[in-house]
Amino acid sequence: MTLPSLGRSIAAPVFGLAVLLAIWEAIPGLGLVNPAFLPPPSTLPAAFLRELASGQWTLAIRNSLGHYTLGLAIGVLAGIAFGIITGMARFAEAVTSWVVRVLRPIPGLAWVPFAIIWFGVSPSAAVFIIAIGVFWIVYFATHGAIRAVDRDLIEVAEAFGFRSAPERLLKVMLPAATPGILVGVRTAIGQAWMAVVAAEIFGVAGLGQRMMQASSLIATDIVVVYMLTMAALYGLLDTLFVRLQTWVLRWKA
Repeated sequence: MTLPSLGRSIAAPVFGLAVLLAIWEAIPGLGLVNPAFLPPPSTLPAAFLRELASGQWTLAIRNSLGHYTLGLAIGVLAGIAFGIITGMARFAEAVTSWVVRVLRPIPGLAWVPFAIIWFGVSPSAAVFIIAIGVFWIVYFATHGAIRAVDRDLIEVAEAFGFRSAPERLLKVMLPAATPGILVGVRTAIGQAWMAVVAAEIFGVAGLGQRMMQASSLIATDIVVVYMLTMAALYGLLDTLFVRLQTWVLRWKA
């Protein structure tokens, strides 16, 4: 990429962001919306510094990252495992087909009452909600990726002596399905942040709880600070995952 084209690729998104911030600043500034309901971006740095100085910001991030990381890991691992099983075994797919159809449409938020009953208002309940939200995304991505593996590859592997299911899985199925599985995992990284708010609004300490506390006091500037915090954390994790994905799939280059 040449220097002028690189400059244009950077300038365009910066210009778009600047326009958004200018419009955002103008709406409450012109009195079109009460600033208490839509805080202008110029007020956000002061709100952020207050939260940072109080220690609330770092504490909320630490708590939410704990729920997020564990819930994401459980959901991803379970989704990959069940996706592989049903993708490779027709009988397993047939047995679970209606179970999947019944459970899949239930949103993660609907599991909140059961999370409270089973785990109480605790980090474990938040982890459960996040894992549920992640599981189905990864499950369907893995199932579809396994099913999409070229049958000719399997026949070639069998011709070279890889006839057992574990051998076919490790030598053929997983390498071929990895790109599709990683797409599902990347989607799950974003979905898990959406689930964090749902998992914490009922009292579990974290970003979601802090947002709800601020909204009850109509401290919308604090709410926006935490919304942007979640966006920044997602952007960082997504960037790191893309780098990992590129490294894992370097054989495709």
